Amino acid sequence: MNEQVGLANTFEAHRNHLQAVAFRLLGSLSEAEDAVQEAWLRLSRADGKGIENMGGWLTTVVSRICLDMLRSRKSRREESIETHLPDALTSQENIIDPEQEAVLADSVGIALLVVLGNLNPAERITFVLHDVFSMPFTEIAPIVGKSESATRQLASRARRRIRGAKAMPEADFDHQRNVVQAFLAAAHSGDFDTLVAALDPDVILRDDRQTGSSRETRGAIPLAKQVSGRAQKAAQLALVNGQVGIIAAPRGRLLYVLQFTVNHGKITEVDLISDPERISQLDLAVLGD
Repeated sequence: MNEQVGLANTFEAHRNHLQAVAFRLLGSLSEAEDAVQEAWLRLSRADGKGIENMGGWLTTVVSRICLDMLRSRKSRREESIETHLPDALTSQENIIDPEQEAVLADSVGIALLVVLGNLNPAERITFVLHDVFSMPFTEIAPIVGKSESATRQLASRARRRIRGAKAMPEADFDHQRNVVQAFLAAAHSGDFDTLVAALDPDVILRDDRQTGSSRETRGAIPLAKQVSGRAQKAAQLALVNGQVGIIAAPRGRLLYVLQFTVNHGKITEVDLISDPERISQLDLAVLGD
């Protein structure tokens, strides 16, 4: 009994780290807690005395559990949109602690959490363990079932996908970023005049959440009225097909993406994309500083 109590205390000392690892690997607080609990069950059945590096052992176990869970998501492609966007558009009833999940998502970075969902399971495991938690490739390779060289290639490919590639010259890119940033800031604060100034008089918004005539909004003033003060708090800049766009992802759950067309310093077109199938076809990446 004393040995089991001691083992439980040792596990609890590692719980926060294990949950941090699992959350970044899975992007879901409830699934992360399930993975950590499964790790405890495996530890309780193992001979704890034979484990020299408890932290390393537990991290490896949690990572393997998460890899299995990610692969299971992928195999359910026909049954669930989670294969494209983990946890996207899930109901509020499934969130066990929205406040804690929001804090975790903010600590990871909303854009990064969303983009991680675009990686395949092995890429995600490798990137998170190496680039976020500094685990050496020699320890990651057995987890993903690859050679050390192949595991390095996985990490390199994941970095390229996360960072994306700009689809325009640097000067034009910076200009577009400034325009979209001004639009987002004004939409957050309800600065109507700044919103109108960022928009072309004949701007058009296409919103796939709407139907019929309400699907399109035309004109700077009607569009400014529609978005002023109503931007999602979790909305932030990201690369969308190599250009500056906006993602709205409260608690890391992607609700929609905004694509912009900017001409002569004004936003001329905005496409709001919320359909999971359409979003899965976008190339989303983290926008660097």
